[in-house]
Amino acid sequence: QVRLVESGGGLVQPGGSLRLSCVASGFPFSKSTMKWYRQAPGKERELVATIYWNGVQIYDADSVKGRCIISRDNAKETVYLQMNNLKSEDTAVYYCTSGDDWGQGTQVTVSS
Repeated sequence: QVRLVESGGGLVQPGGSLRLSCVASGFPFSKSTMKWYRQAPGKERELVATIYWNGVQIYDADSVKGRCIISRDNAKETVYLQMNNLKSEDTAVYYCTSGDDWGQGTQVTVSS
């Protein structure tokens, strides 16, 4: 049974940082492509970043380029999204995915 559990969200001021984590289980994590998506209120779901099994990173959302780093720890079966210089427009629920499987999401709110 595939399980993806996100954590690390919260309320942060503009310019602040957060590191989101997603612990995976139930599938061969070290061989899997992992993605982070986000969905802001009233907006469509957006692909933020992708990391392949070999560590290659793709930043799919132009708005996060230069501010986010996706990484993975295969020993811990965990994928991370480090977000820096957060802006109000980063406010969203963030989800990690593997194939068709999604976690429950973690809320990120950027506000002063």
